[in-house]
Amino acid sequence: MKAPVVREFTEPLPVVVGADGSEPSLRAVDWAADEAALHGVPLRIVHAYRWDRYEGAAPAREHGEPSVPVTPDDVVVVATRRARRHHPDLTVTAEAVAEEPEYVLLRAARDASAVVVGTRGRGGVADLLLGSVSLTVATSAGCPVIVVRGSHDNRAVDGRHGGIVVGVADAPTAAVRFASEEARRRGAALDAVRAWRCPTHDTADHALLAGTPERVYEERAAKELEAALAGVPADVRLRRHTVEGPARRVLLTASHEADLLVVGRRRPGQFGHRLGRVAHTLVHHSVCPVAVVPDTD
Repeated sequence: MKAPVVREFTEPLPVVVGADGSEPSLRAVDWAADEAALHGVPLRIVHAYRWDRYEGAAPAREHGEPSVPVTPDDVVVVATRRARRHHPDLTVTAEAVAEEPEYVLLRAARDASAVVVGTRGRGGVADLLLGSVSLTVATSAGCPVIVVRGSHDNRAVDGRHGGIVVGVADAPTAAVRFASEEARRRGAALDAVRAWRCPTHDTADHALLAGTPERVYEERAAKELEAALAGVPADVRLRRHTVEGPARRVLLTASHEADLLVVGRRRPGQFGHRLGRVAHTLVHHSVCPVAVVPDTD
């Protein structure tokens, strides 16, 4: 008699979003709710605080009059209501934790499919800057971290541009796989961008570069791009781009016509966790939301 087959059922990893009561964090909740619905996973809202009352950036209008004190429970209730605005059937859990936000979100990231955070500011130019909590999470989390930049209506679904941009390295990476899946679920085009440079010290009298040194580097970039995209599913609308210039500048320009910009993050080396110059620039200055994907290869 054969032994019965035992099937193990595991709960899908949730999308985690950090909420601090500010308008930028509620934009992150909007995006996270869309992301969770797209992937068919639960949404987990986390509000971490240091004191008994809200001490973050200027509270969003949904919290009522600015003169009325905002409590941690208020932040959780408003964020949950915001998440269900477009997805009433989404499974949502929420919690308020009296602990440092960085530690809480990094701990939650261990059991998350992705973490979503917003920018942090008190209005005007400050709203364009990335706060220390979001930067720490993007630098150190073990799962993809989506930093929601851009206007509040730039949601994960029904994007204005219908395209996702991924910065491509010289080999298949977790960032390419992540971007491919995001594009497939949205029915969006995937623009794979490989930046290349022609070093200034290369001259036309070099034996291998005589005549057209730029073309040599561009052809090399095209080959590296093709190799890195080898695993992209055939049903993804893929568009390839090789662009001369610094990767930071090339990808910042591309962010103007993207609904999401995806970039990789190297695994920790001898100097510990580092975001890298390209990703660091993008999470601070991109025109659209940025997904920072740790390299697991």
